[in-house]
Amino acid sequence: MNILLLGSGGREHAFAWKIVNSQNCTKLFVAPGNAGTSAIAENVALSINDFDAITAFVLEKEINMVVVGPEEPLVRGIVDHFQNNPLTANIPIIGPSQEGARMEGSKDFSKQFMERHGIPTAVSATFTKETLEEGLNYLEAQAIPVVLKADGLAAGKGVLICQSHQEAKESLKGMLVDGMFGEASSKVVVEQFLDGIELSVFVATDGKSYKILPEAKDYKRIGEADTGLNTGGMGAVSPVPFADDAFMQKVEERVVIPTVKGLEKDNIRYTGFLFIGLMNIGGDPYVIEYNVRMGDPETQAVLPRIKSDFTDLLHAMGTMQLDKYEIELQPFTTTTVVMVAGGYPGSYPKGDVITGLASLSTPSNKSLVFHAGTSQDNSGDVVTNGGRVLAVTGIGDDVESALSNAYQTVSSISWNKHYFRKDIGLDILKLIK
Repeated sequence: MNILLLGSGGREHAFAWKIVNSQNCTKLFVAPGNAGTSAIAENVALSINDFDAITAFVLEKEINMVVVGPEEPLVRGIVDHFQNNPLTANIPIIGPSQEGARMEGSKDFSKQFMERHGIPTAVSATFTKETLEEGLNYLEAQAIPVVLKADGLAAGKGVLICQSHQEAKESLKGMLVDGMFGEASSKVVVEQFLDGIELSVFVATDGKSYKILPEAKDYKRIGEADTGLNTGGMGAVSPVPFADDAFMQKVEERVVIPTVKGLEKDNIRYTGFLFIGLMNIGGDPYVIEYNVRMGDPETQAVLPRIKSDFTDLLHAMGTMQLDKYEIELQPFTTTTVVMVAGGYPGSYPKGDVITGLASLSTPSNKSLVFHAGTSQDNSGDVVTNGGRVLAVTGIGDDVESALSNAYQTVSSISWNKHYFRKDIGLDILKLIK
């Protein structure tokens, strides 16, 4: 197959790495891609939101399957755009319909979905600028800490955990009145704080059948010991030791099955990945959020653990044949450490030359380097081009060895004022011991 992959992050580099290793991939194009994808596929200068240009490219290059990495084009309706065009309607496109993408595009929509289908989640209420006073009164009656979530897309940063009623009220005003997260916070979900251990569960579905992929635990805060600002993700570990068979059975019965059946019952077309952010509270799963694509950086930890052909998985999803696909996993552990530009998640420089990558150009059985915010300058050097620059995945027999391999590779890579957390996975090590 000729395949087009949309996106430019670490998730997309991991996708590309798995896709090109399949005997069923003839040619892979990545739009727009990064310095990592350019080494294994052909990057194409297309905007992920220019649906007409993408359609023209798909027809010109006789693309047999389109894989959508990030959430924004899904929320904007790229799947509907393809399926409503007679020339592209029969080309498998991996991602949910625009209505399905509202599971991530609107926190309020997803909360209503969970309540409607009996899926365990935190108690919540939604407010707008017009109902601000009601929201302030509601906050006064809530236990502290309390969670405020921007309803729309906010690049993984639209969630505030407030430690006092005063902070919560000021934050609600800031989100609704001052546009703290822009249009994304024109509506805010106020949610009960769930105290437990967080993990991410990934599901592939064709709208009827589903396959549960390896789970992961990610680390959102910029600072060690989970302090500081939220980021798009600073690291991940897979598998998660506390996600044993008994817990995962509860996840499947109480969350995965009701979600897939709920989408079908609501007549929502959903072909693609479903990322379920969960909280383990005393051995019971509660849904924090849905995302309508694979996570980043969790993908960089999850995909190396999939032994079966990933391109076959994508095609089975896109052609409604997922029930015939058998997923096979690797027995090892993976840990991902994200290297970011100095200043991230605030302002940061771009264009710094990254050193140490040349010796790592061939993937090893101990570590993998996935590019995210990278590009090549005119001299051919790989330079920084984003906040999260690289994701280094260590592979080992256990968490300890995987972490050792990841950090050993991280230590050989450098650029001006780069930063990474040194405590990824340490909480899991303590849990195990």
